[in-house]
Amino acid sequence: MVSAALDEDLGPAPGRDVTTQATVPAAATGTALLMARAEGVLAGLVVVPQVLAQVAQRLSLPCPVLRVHVPDGTRVHAGDVLAELTGPVQVLLVAERTLLNLASRASGVATHTRRWSDALDGTGAQVLDTRKTTPGLRALEKYAVRCGGGTNKRMGLFDVAMVKDNHVVAAGSVAAAVAAVRAGFPGVPIQVEADTLEQALEAVGVGADFLLLDNMPTPVLREVVAAVRAGEATTGRIELEATGNLTLERAREVALTGVDHLSVGGLTHSSPILDLALDLTPH
Repeated sequence: MVSAALDEDLGPAPGRDVTTQATVPAAATGTALLMARAEGVLAGLVVVPQVLAQVAQRLSLPCPVLRVHVPDGTRVHAGDVLAELTGPVQVLLVAERTLLNLASRASGVATHTRRWSDALDGTGAQVLDTRKTTPGLRALEKYAVRCGGGTNKRMGLFDVAMVKDNHVVAAGSVAAAVAAVRAGFPGVPIQVEADTLEQALEAVGVGADFLLLDNMPTPVLREVVAAVRAGEATTGRIELEATGNLTLERAREVALTGVDHLSVGGLTHSSPILDLALDLTPH
């Protein structure tokens, strides 16, 4: 991920920064402070050492020393010093935009997620992310969700089966789709999308492990939860996840229906960045 971001900024490896390499001697050293310019939740500092190391390697210069003042997952305020970077100034300036892009993006996701996590506090429900991530940044964005107090759902199409309406059409029925997954990929958890109480009970009846309760009004959600829970003495525990038309204002109301999770694509597809800056200190 870092290598691709640097290629994008510098051109193919090793690349070049025509401004920095023309104006800053290779031997010059200095210190830069990573600062928060707004209030939020920090995430993404975990990638900074990798950015610095790759830039240093491309420039054939020593890698700067990173001193982290504030760990990922911490609430920060405008003016807080998050980290101190000391080393070759060329490396610091070439790395600046890439490390800020990644950390600002991750911190924005963590900040947004924390609002949902706070809204659900005490309900027993957790906020989940989805696969609606920025291409190439999924690992970072899902890490950021965890930093913000959320939980990762599935990492991709490989680790959890999600039977949605198109799969049901292709397979012929919910039962056929679930049976096909069980036969083809035994041991993989199976989640089935349901829009109605009848669909939810059908999915449970054919052995779904999880239900994705899509776009259900609160009274319907409450009814589905009660019906599924009533049968768990026979079926075993069924994980219930609400999704669709979820807002922060409605989050707690939905959680109190008894669902286990609220999945929110907006955590990763609609979070604004957290404004961060890297300021070189004067000599």
